[in-house]
Amino acid sequence: MQVNDMKQNEQKNKTILVVDDDTRIRDLLRIVLESRGFAVTEAENGTAALQAFSASAPDMVILDVMMPVMDGFVCCQRLRAVSNCPILMLTAKGEDYDQVQGLDAGADDYIIKPFTPMVLVARVEALFRRSDNGTNRNAFGSMKIDAGAREVLVENVPIPLSRKEYDLLMYLVDNYNISLNRDQILESVWGYDYLGSSNTVDTHINRLRNKLGKCGAYITTLRGYGYRFEAEQ
Repeated sequence: MQVNDMKQNEQKNKTILVVDDDTRIRDLLRIVLESRGFAVTEAENGTAALQAFSASAPDMVILDVMMPVMDGFVCCQRLRAVSNCPILMLTAKGEDYDQVQGLDAGADDYIIKPFTPMVLVARVEALFRRSDNGTNRNAFGSMKIDAGAREVLVENVPIPLSRKEYDLLMYLVDNYNISLNRDQILESVWGYDYLGSSNTVDTHINRLRNKLGKCGAYITTLRGYGYRFEAEQ
């Protein structure tokens, strides 16, 4: 059996609740996610989402922010109060404040509309990997990652990372031992509509390595291609 077939078989056991007041967005997400082997349930607002979550206990929630009846921030807080399931915020808002508000409400990640199916699927699968592997996968040598607190420690000393540096590190870790080219990293961490160059990736990698000290060596440079995260667990 090929790797993609094995992955889709595993994902057939995963159910994702898609919450958005726009029927077209829900239809698009359902088509994309079902094509990857996920089961999908839907809700059109935060109140309906809470009811659907209670009825079906999904493995992940993709949650829009701007909705009638109950917005995504409030819904996220209420979901987080009763469950630790991964929550991906889906929003047209790109301001840092909105992203921080979503993370503070308990979201695990966010993606900005408009988005490409490839980026959405990558974020969903990364969140599932993080959830399925638990906290052990976030310990590499003398570096530990507390995903809940969004904190990185080297030899038990907290390392002050910017939000983008942390997101970059988590993307590399989520793709442990996988070679990633600069365009993949740029699109997944900064968004496909980011107007900067791939040099941004190199600059942030250098800063990240410097802050991580000896653990910065876990990020391997693939000359002329990109980067790979590799370390003993």
